[in-house]
Amino acid sequence: MRASVPERVEEGGSDALRDPLRSSGRPLVVDVDEVMVTGSTVPAGIASELSRRVLAVTTAMATAFGPEARSTHVVDRSGFDPSRAQFDRDAVTFLLQVLGEGRPVYLCSESYSEPFVSAVAQHLGVFTAWAAAPAGRSSTARSEDLPPVLRQGFDYIGGATIALPDFASRVARPGRSEPAAPAPAGVHSWLKLLRVHQYAKNALVLVPLLTAHKFTLGSAATSLLAAIAFSLCASGAYILNDILDIRADRAHPAKRNRPIASGAIPASQAAGAMALALAAAFAIALCISATFGGVLLGYLALTTSYSLRLKRIAIVDVVVLATLYTVRVIGGAVAINVPMSEWLLAFSLFIFMSLALVKRHIELASQPDGAVLAARGYQVDDKSMIAILAAASGFNAVVIFTLYISSDSVRALYSHPQLLWACCPILMYWIGRVMLFAQRGLIDDDPVMFALRDRASWVGLGAIGVIMLAAI
Repeated sequence: MRASVPERVEEGGSDALRDPLRSSGRPLVVDVDEVMVTGSTVPAGIASELSRRVLAVTTAMATAFGPEARSTHVVDRSGFDPSRAQFDRDAVTFLLQVLGEGRPVYLCSESYSEPFVSAVAQHLGVFTAWAAAPAGRSSTARSEDLPPVLRQGFDYIGGATIALPDFASRVARPGRSEPAAPAPAGVHSWLKLLRVHQYAKNALVLVPLLTAHKFTLGSAATSLLAAIAFSLCASGAYILNDILDIRADRAHPAKRNRPIASGAIPASQAAGAMALALAAAFAIALCISATFGGVLLGYLALTTSYSLRLKRIAIVDVVVLATLYTVRVIGGAVAINVPMSEWLLAFSLFIFMSLALVKRHIELASQPDGAVLAARGYQVDDKSMIAILAAASGFNAVVIFTLYISSDSVRALYSHPQLLWACCPILMYWIGRVMLFAQRGLIDDDPVMFALRDRASWVGLGAIGVIMLAAI
């Protein structure tokens, strides 16, 4: 099938007619906007640059196609993934035809960044070279600044507002392809956005109910409502994190499939869902008590600080994660109005610090040698130290549990506290197993979610539950 080609060109501002394919060797210069479909997925930082048309296309051609022409192998640090963008099929087919006629085809831009233009050029693979006007360059360029290959004359497909020299011809582009209408977000996308699969973590709110032996229907109902409030609040925090991290997520091999990053759910709709989730969470919290509402507010403030800044500070990030898990336990105690056990507080901090460190170790192990974990501040070489800290923190939690068994506090709750010693080998086995699996690369991402899917973890948890019941 023969591609459609322009029938009319404007040469040097005149009304002359010419078939550009008959001019053997005449270069064709194409603006990036002419090969991309309107509405194509680009990072927010790049999209904001599109409104700042301050650099002329001749500057780009003069700086990139001359003696100091750039290689197309420039690293794209913008987070833009061209494989997720939409390109005009008719325009690309036309450019392939022009290239097949033996004419050089150049890609240029007056507004996109250099890494962006390079990424597009490498992805399409139809361009002889590319050009982008660097920031800070003047928006005007003289004709004599252009390289000799363009001063002999060239055709241009791009914006009508660009002033071309007399020896250049403006070519009408082929018809633009229409972008496919986005499919409406399904239930699965919304559940994924809300991170419903993460709600199991909020079962930690029920821990004080069990450790305080407050087995009444009213307390159980209150604890369940508290868990729901934490789940909704966590969903709101997750959505905020996804909106803030949309650029980094699009560059991540797995996170690029998240609903906001992939475009399945618009950011505006996600923001509305975030507001509804947070409003429902605090409505439930205030129905329980104002004190519990304060704990939930503190949780939201800490997780928001984590999303905005703290997650980018090495070690601070894992301490904050451990604290966020522990706040759930504190919230459970406040909800049913029981004193927060210092032993439970210490055990929670250390065991969750261990799991947070394991998560970072898994992320580092998946990176190539010499890489830096994006937006985290860790290097791949840190994974050995992270593993040591994770093991130390996990076994410190076991030590705290043994000290609790020997304390006076345990005698007030258990008739046979000596049976609790049987829990220690199970805890030691489970912590060691998680560390071993993480080292072998058998845990994909979150060790908490791994434990929820792991049969051995459930058997261990069930055994501990039976032992604690027998000790009462």
